[in-house]
Amino acid sequence: MTDDLASTREKNNHLLQALVQLQDHNLALLFANYLTTLNIEADVVTQQQDYIIFCEQAHLAQAKTEFEAFIKQPYHSKYQQAAWQHGETVEVSRDDLTLLKAFKENFLAHAGIVTLIVFSLCWLVFVGSLLGWGVNLFSSLQFYNHLSIDAFVQEPLRILGPAFFHFSWLHIVFNTMWWWQLGGSIEKTLGKGVLINLFLISAIASNLGQFLVSGPNFGGLSGVVYGLVGFVWWVGYLAPERGLNISKPIIGFMIFWLLLGFAELLPVNMANTAHLLGLLSGCLFAVIQVKTSKM
Repeated sequence: MTDDLASTREKNNHLLQALVQLQDHNLALLFANYLTTLNIEADVVTQQQDYIIFCEQAHLAQAKTEFEAFIKQPYHSKYQQAAWQHGETVEVSRDDLTLLKAFKENFLAHAGIVTLIVFSLCWLVFVGSLLGWGVNLFSSLQFYNHLSIDAFVQEPLRILGPAFFHFSWLHIVFNTMWWWQLGGSIEKTLGKGVLINLFLISAIASNLGQFLVSGPNFGGLSGVVYGLVGFVWWVGYLAPERGLNISKPIIGFMIFWLLLGFAELLPVNMANTAHLLGLLSGCLFAVIQVKTSKM
């Protein structure tokens, strides 16, 4: 790694100064994306076996300070969030990282223990269903046939159970992908307690609401996912300094998908009430969290 490189280039009518030279393409892209979120023009240029990060000369001092913090924790959630927000994908070659190391640094490093436990439970239940235990698993996780205090006291986990059962590959991949991305960011930024509370609130609200509308035959983590979306959306709006944010196009897509479900224009049955109550509970919890804690 060599900084203070004596080279410049021009991009978008801005004069860019070489900031630092790295041997890891992934790190170079992560930091360049992060600089972009700070409204600093940045670019990555390949030079033989190395990658040079260029940035605007006017912001060179700020970029150097940011890089000093970045290189200490390159896989901090705020840098991963920047790459995700800008739609960048990190390509791993044999010269960059081994597959095991790539998995550890790009998947495990983004997700805390709570994120990984929920993620793993969903996939364990799904694999069990594929192996022929679907009926028994659904029966064990299904919401109460008749909700009452006695039923809750006897089987308290059924109030959360439906969140762990998924009915198709598309269903579980979509839900667990969003859980890993958003849940991991929340846990890394605000801590395990916040994510646990958010999971409990959004799961209970979405499951209870869907039961009251359609009965106990539903499942999936999507109500919780909408809770995560609402939470990150409103924390990003009310407390942007925390580094949690979600782009407006993604929010628009999720709301549009919700509306399509209520309009019954989708080819599959959607737990629309669960989605709506999950979203609202996530937004409300974000407001409460920001107003009552020193975030």
